[in-house]
Amino acid sequence: MSKDAYIHKVLPGSPGSPLLFVLHGTGADENQLLGFGRELLPGATIISPRGDVSEYGSARFFRRTGEGVYDMDDLGRARSKMAGFVKAHVEAAKPSAVFGLGYSNGANILASVVFAEPGLFDATALMHPLIPFEPQVQGSLAGRRILITAGKRDPICPPNLSSRLEAYLRADGADVTVEWHDGGHEVRPNEIEAARRFFALAPVAEGGK
Repeated sequence: MSKDAYIHKVLPGSPGSPLLFVLHGTGADENQLLGFGRELLPGATIISPRGDVSEYGSARFFRRTGEGVYDMDDLGRARSKMAGFVKAHVEAAKPSAVFGLGYSNGANILASVVFAEPGLFDATALMHPLIPFEPQVQGSLAGRRILITAGKRDPICPPNLSSRLEAYLRADGADVTVEWHDGGHEVRPNEIEAARRFFALAPVAEGGK
């Protein structure tokens, strides 16, 4: 486990405050969601890694062989690396809570980490995730808070797959909130407001995690 496994940026919060990991979409970088993270949780420490895979010059967190077709071996590599990165920062910071927010490709790697390490995050926001496989949860998501936001006309993340992901998560006991809009893959104001409400209600432990 290494805090420097990824090129990343940190916006420090108050000592012992929550950690919020923000994971960008394909073609963006560690700057995409930093400001958004600060808006959502003003007192938290925001950690934003840059994807370590290049797809024709666009940064991603794992490889794919086509639109919606994942290199599952590389996804396994990326999942383990991201989990180690998160754990290293948690170990160093001893935060009051650990939150995650990802958009598009960032939501996909975040979801994969949640499946593998259900106890790692206290609350997770997945914005326009695309999970084209049946998740194999290693443990239980019982009581874990997860927000999914999605577009009803999203050409990249079909609505039926968003609904299927919701069903998977609920079946495993997760406390799932879903926020839809009528558009496509873009983030709209109601999603931002849903994320704001979601994290405002997230529990924070006393005296560190």
